[in-house]
Amino acid sequence: MQPPKISNRFRRKAGEKAVAARRERATIKALVASGELFFFDLFKDERKSIARMKLIDLLQSVPGIGKVRAELILDRTKISPSRRIGGVGHRQLELLREEFLLMKNSPQSGKLLVVSGPSGVGKSTITNKLRTDERFWISVSVTTRRIRTGEVDGVDYHFVSDDKFEEMIKANEFLEFAEFAGAKYGTPKKAVESALQSGKNVILEIELNGARQVRKSSKEAIMIFIEPPSWEELTTRLTNRGTESKNSTLARLDRAKEELSAASEFDYVLVNHEVEQSVSELVSLALR
Repeated sequence: MQPPKISNRFRRKAGEKAVAARRERATIKALVASGELFFFDLFKDERKSIARMKLIDLLQSVPGIGKVRAELILDRTKISPSRRIGGVGHRQLELLREEFLLMKNSPQSGKLLVVSGPSGVGKSTITNKLRTDERFWISVSVTTRRIRTGEVDGVDYHFVSDDKFEEMIKANEFLEFAEFAGAKYGTPKKAVESALQSGKNVILEIELNGARQVRKSSKEAIMIFIEPPSWEELTTRLTNRGTESKNSTLARLDRAKEELSAASEFDYVLVNHEVEQSVSELVSLALR
């Protein structure tokens, strides 16, 4: 038996209906993100387009909840990532309410987030987006490398001599320190501890060896590895950056191969397809 033929008119109407539903869902998510619409109100909505919205998509539109945190909530409540709003049962809804209550009443304590990954992957671009967010404090590393055009001492790095760096090592002033591409880098311990005590979420943007040191000394640290979308993309970024010599760029690419193989050592791996999305996921890890 042949399947029934579908007219062009029917296809056109179905396509228009699907587009309208997508627009309606996008509007709803925007309203939830702005605080104009409460998350739990959507479960009373009788529109088919809303009932068919995936729960994980709606969760990600709630302020303070990104992709990673939404996945954690679904994992804790044992709700399938494919669950649609119309299929959420009474018990599951109660579990979601409990999760939101925990988020609201949890004491705000600073977390230590270690961000690492190969050169050129966009670590600085991601972390710099949070410099104006009062919930975060971005650690400024000490380095012996030369200052680059456009950099500001005390903002991008604390630039010091080799002798000064050695003095700081002897005085136990570093949380971690490592040598990379012919220069030394270190994280000032006192500044990090002070920021954590004040309730700030501290972000350390450091190299692989330094991240490994922090893992050993700070078991509570959240280890986050940033990956490029592809090796070709990373090569292009490093080559076109123009801040390194050819030999230095080749050395960084060789180092990148080693670093990428160490991604499994970290708690989370974020692929930096798009900066704003990576920032959102980083925030969600701190606020979970």
